Amino acid sequence: MKRMSFKRPTNYYDDKINLIDEKICELIKQRKETSNNNPGYPPFEFISNWAEKFDLYEDLLKSIFGSLWNDKTYRPLVEPEGFQSNLQVLKSIEVDNRFFSIIYIRQYSNCSVVNLNIDWDNLSDSSECQSRHTLFQLFISDQYDCRFSSGTGGDEFLHNKFIISPPLPDNISGIKLIFKEYNLPLTDTPIGHDIIIQL
Repeated sequence: MKRMSFKRPTNYYDDKINLIDEKICELIKQRKETSNNNPGYPPFEFISNWAEKFDLYEDLLKSIFGSLWNDKTYRPLVEPEGFQSNLQVLKSIEVDNRFFSIIYIRQYSNCSVVNLNIDWDNLSDSSECQSRHTLFQLFISDQYDCRFSSGTGGDEFLHNKFIISPPLPDNISGIKLIFKEYNLPLTDTPIGHDIIIQL
């Protein structure tokens, strides 16, 4: 998803804290390296103790550690450039009375774009009918960065667009697209089954 550009909130800066701010950046880098870039999130008890010990606001610390936990969302965004072709996919799968389909993959010089369509029947009396609007994330392998770009929907459908970089090969045979479903953004606890579409 596109981020709004960040504007400096004030022109003021106290140069006396420059070395402290640099040290904070050094510690963030050290934290990433020590945790192998998988720090998790501190228990709230730890945060409460640190807030009291250092005379800081708990919500400030929760926000800081939330940003550090999810720092991958701050990677530079890839915008599709140099359209090349549409790769026919025509694959679908039905899970929990929802119909998932991918018609094509759009190839660009710097990325690939995948559109996941989800349809269901709101008139179904089945308790298995999943009419809720949830969030999906795409995973392929560590080689690829997959980002949710945009989505739209209605009473009986959802359409999700994902950007994959680097671009997938033109021969996509054998690649698995794994979609994980979440109730909330910025969480690592998926719900339901993985939606796997084998290309």
